[in-house]
Amino acid sequence: MNDVQVIWSDAAATVHRLVVGPLANNVYVVRCRRSGTSALIDAADDAARLTRVAADLGVRSVLTTHGHADHVAAAPALRAGGIPVWAHPDDASLFDEFDRPLVDDSVLVVGDLRLRVLHTPGHTPGSTCFTLEGSPVLFTGDTLFPGGPGNARGVGGDFATLVHSLTERIWRGFDDSTLVWPGHGAPTRLGRERPHLDEWVARGW
Repeated sequence: MNDVQVIWSDAAATVHRLVVGPLANNVYVVRCRRSGTSALIDAADDAARLTRVAADLGVRSVLTTHGHADHVAAAPALRAGGIPVWAHPDDASLFDEFDRPLVDDSVLVVGDLRLRVLHTPGHTPGSTCFTLEGSPVLFTGDTLFPGGPGNARGVGGDFATLVHSLTERIWRGFDDSTLVWPGHGAPTRLGRERPHLDEWVARGW
């Protein structure tokens, strides 16, 4: 179906991924098995394809990791189709419009599932990660990739803030078995990345 891959599942949830756009953005759909309702993380591009996926998988909300254009290009089309878009207010200047604010440490209910909001500024002021409670899955947007943090040199980025977010919100909050799904590219395990923080600080990115 629309080249959507199931990347993780348990008795309560399925997590789907598709890759869209010229920057090969990851789009994730977190679906409750019982209710059939879903949340889509990062309406990045290819609005027609994402609209079809949203209809097929019961998407009822769009959650954004941050407001960079390559992560939100399809959001207006999904909004126009009646699906509310959630974003952190600190990235409001990067959006034409969004519907609902993401609040740090709040929980978004998707059927029987609970997605927790983690504000992790640094890549942008409003950068946000999401964890599916009761699972090892963490969606990091451009906050963390295999091999290091996202770029903090753009407008609104700050490397020291990003390192603080990694240390206080990710390293302290999750164990080494946590499966990290980033905004682009392949997944990683937190235990694979944790030992390299000092190297990243030393190189300055």
